[in-house]
Amino acid sequence: MHVIIYTDGSAKGNPGPGGYGAILQYKDKEGKLHEKILSQGYIRTTNNRMELMGVIAAISALNTSCEIDLYSDSKYVIQAFNENWIDSWTNANFRLGKKNQVKNIDLWIKLINLVNNHKITWHWVKGHNENELNEKCDSLAVSAASGIDLVEDVVPLDSEIRKLVDSFCK
Repeated sequence: MHVIIYTDGSAKGNPGPGGYGAILQYKDKEGKLHEKILSQGYIRTTNNRMELMGVIAAISALNTSCEIDLYSDSKYVIQAFNENWIDSWTNANFRLGKKNQVKNIDLWIKLINLVNNHKITWHWVKGHNENELNEKCDSLAVSAASGIDLVEDVVPLDSEIRKLVDSFCK
């Protein structure tokens, strides 16, 4: 099955309230278009975490292995895959040099595990440039961040992150 996914993330303040929006589309065997819309708001988070959460939520919503065209205005997400940052990070145990570690490791590991089940082509789109589905995802993300049903973005402690990295990079 071929799926088109658009995602976006937003945070009011960095950190601050945030949200993501995602739109999944596919056509069935008869050519009928199906669409699924996802969004969630968080009490305190960052823009980059929301960009990642949008992608994670969208891919997690798939029941089977798919061919995916994924569109995002987040260079952070798209370049990580298209420019092989992921391989560099995993080869270096998610370290950037001797002292710094990659941010949002918990979400990157979750996303890497998800993408292995699919064939994904990563597309960057310019944000706020009249791309209808990107604009709709932006609106979903901003609305979610402003909503009343905000949930907590649980960021693991450094010791928990090291355990995640150690088990992932074995």
